Amino acid sequence: MADSVDPHFGGTNKSPVFDHSCSVVPLGGSASGKTSVSRRILQLLGVPWVIIVSMDSFYKSLTPEQKERAYQSMHNFDHPDSFDYEIMVDCMTKLKQGKSVNIPVYDFATHSRLDKTQTIYGANVIIFEGIYTLHDQKLMDLMDLKIFVDTDSDVRLARRLKRDICERGRDMRGILDQYSRFVKPMFDQYVVPTVKNADVVIPRGLDNHIAIDLLGKHIRRQLAERDFSFRWDLARNSCDMKTIPPNVHVLKPTNQLKALHTIVRNVETPRDDLIFYSERLANLVVEAGLSLLPFTDFSVTTPTGQEFAAKGFYEHLCGVSILRAGAAMEASLRKVVKDIVIGKLLIQTHPSTGEPQLHFCKLPPMLGKYYVMLMDATIATGAAGIMAIRVLLDHDIPEDRIIFLSLLAAPQGLHSISRIFPRVRIITSMVDPGLSMDSLCIEPDRYFGTD
Repeated sequence: MADSVDPHFGGTNKSPVFDHSCSVVPLGGSASGKTSVSRRILQLLGVPWVIIVSMDSFYKSLTPEQKERAYQSMHNFDHPDSFDYEIMVDCMTKLKQGKSVNIPVYDFATHSRLDKTQTIYGANVIIFEGIYTLHDQKLMDLMDLKIFVDTDSDVRLARRLKRDICERGRDMRGILDQYSRFVKPMFDQYVVPTVKNADVVIPRGLDNHIAIDLLGKHIRRQLAERDFSFRWDLARNSCDMKTIPPNVHVLKPTNQLKALHTIVRNVETPRDDLIFYSERLANLVVEAGLSLLPFTDFSVTTPTGQEFAAKGFYEHLCGVSILRAGAAMEASLRKVVKDIVIGKLLIQTHPSTGEPQLHFCKLPPMLGKYYVMLMDATIATGAAGIMAIRVLLDHDIPEDRIIFLSLLAAPQGLHSISRIFPRVRIITSMVDPGLSMDSLCIEPDRYFGTD
């Protein structure tokens, strides 16, 4: 592995504004294995919500004249000017601030950007890979840990041949001509000098298992020290379950609450009973969440003529459920809040990486004036909850107007959400250590008729 690893993730470049994500940047020559190393690091981190952004998405669209030269393998795609650094810096800045961005989709067959884009949200860890990620100073200043993947030139050429023939529909003669004319000279002139900007050099790329494993452990250790996700015990791959963040409110563990959990957790409980008692549990959580709303003091006159010191809630309130588990709490919210409007978010989390993707969003109009009851039956890694909160923030909901309701939560998810959004209040009936790190989810219940 490299000469050294910066213990502060390149601390002098770190801006206090960017406190929502940690960025790791692998760079190296074309086909050096940057993407493979990035995916391996992603697997090793063991934290919820890690995304990979490729510099290849930010190629500039070519003019008709440039396209004609490209089809003849005469256009230099490996020069730094081939990339749109302005959009690149803007996207990375927003991602580190936890905002949504639209990543361009580049078509290598037509050498142009497609009309569609890929919408992603800033994650706990952002891996940004490309050949010139350390060429532009503004972009480099956004990176916390800079890695150079050093692979033999013959290996890189063989990989490039296979990739461009199979994935990009190019012929061998054109690839070899382009390599000798542009790729190798640009690598020597522009890429090699950026090695001095790297914190870590990994020889032999993905084949250097020891170096990559050590790097993964180092990143996890730094994340734990900086409390980027939650406090990890590296030996047990778990976090401190005794410390509950101050913005988390756990229902008082009464005998009734314990009895309800006993029923809904019992594998022999009939599904009808499971639904009934789960909704009873949800009622308690919803009532606890409503008690956190700002109430106004006033007085009313009773039928007997007495004055009563009253309280009332006169702000706008709506609910937002994270499908599908959050839908299990909608009935309870409607029982206690008359005519409440409920929006829906469909967020699916990758089972191995913990990366969430927003597939559906339907929210009430003028959402910024509402207090929001965000609902999800369980909080596991917190990745889906983090994305849901970021979606609400994108719709101008102030962070302190969001109350997150959950029947059951794992401490990992509570710490993840609370670190990023300390003003979002979270209500849960119980904190449970039953998070399976293999599947990154709490074991599913039978509420919807699934095992």
